[in-house]
Amino acid sequence: MLKKEFRSGFVSLVGRPNAGKSTLLNYMIGQKIAITSDKPQTTRNRIVGVITNDEWQMVLLDTPGIHKPKDKLGDSMVKVALNTLNEVDVVYYLIDGSVPFGGGDAFIIQKLKEVKTPVFLLLNKIDLLDKNKLLPMIDFYRAKRDWQEIVPVSALKGENINSLLEATLGHMQKGPQYYPEDALTDQPERVLIAELVREKVIETTREEIPHSVAVIVEHMESRTDDLVYIGVSIYVERDSQKGILIGKNGDKLKVIGSRARLDIEKLLGNRVFLELWVKVKTDWRNRDSLLNELGYRQK
Repeated sequence: MLKKEFRSGFVSLVGRPNAGKSTLLNYMIGQKIAITSDKPQTTRNRIVGVITNDEWQMVLLDTPGIHKPKDKLGDSMVKVALNTLNEVDVVYYLIDGSVPFGGGDAFIIQKLKEVKTPVFLLLNKIDLLDKNKLLPMIDFYRAKRDWQEIVPVSALKGENINSLLEATLGHMQKGPQYYPEDALTDQPERVLIAELVREKVIETTREEIPHSVAVIVEHMESRTDDLVYIGVSIYVERDSQKGILIGKNGDKLKVIGSRARLDIEKLLGNRVFLELWVKVKTDWRNRDSLLNELGYRQK
């Protein structure tokens, strides 16, 4: 029996902030490699997830939410998202089906009209929808563009994900295996750890703090066979934000560290001693040198 030719392809996930792109990526990969939050603009860089079996490999690119930038960091995030549109085999455009159509959706759809790559419209969060509203919603979006596919999904609960995969495989050509078969992402451990800490900051703070934070792993070493020491710096833009993040008697920072440590231990499969420092870098989101230093490369 002849062995099937190996196929491979790249898929970009784009959409407004909070559309569910990172949740979909994590579900499809089967492991948490992208942080999620109900706060907008959680994803800041392009994150690669990889699915591999004996017959094909699919490389998923999770991108920052497309929005109107308010600073140089936001501008960089939007460029990262838009730059992937013509670099892939398929584009997934995720819509949050639980919220009304808005100006951000109109902007993205206009950009997608310029793209020659096949675009799948994914109506996400159907688990939150009145099923009687689904068909009218599909008709509404069908009139906006000639979509390659329209697939209602729930990234959180995995509804229709198998159908989505089958439709995507139809656009994957004969090609190489780009990543080892056991690879789930191209993200270094230090980046994944920094993102897990940032996720806990986002979860435990409000207003401007989540958007003003950058996280870097400064030190990481094995102290014993089953204990890893990790030192992490959390950067904010003002002294007042530093005080809020640390909290009274350091209580806020202790909560962040405790929650992050549990997720990091799951990631590494080891016990972790996590040490956190909070530092100020004034207006880092608008300073090119600091954006580069903190890992947000300007394209």
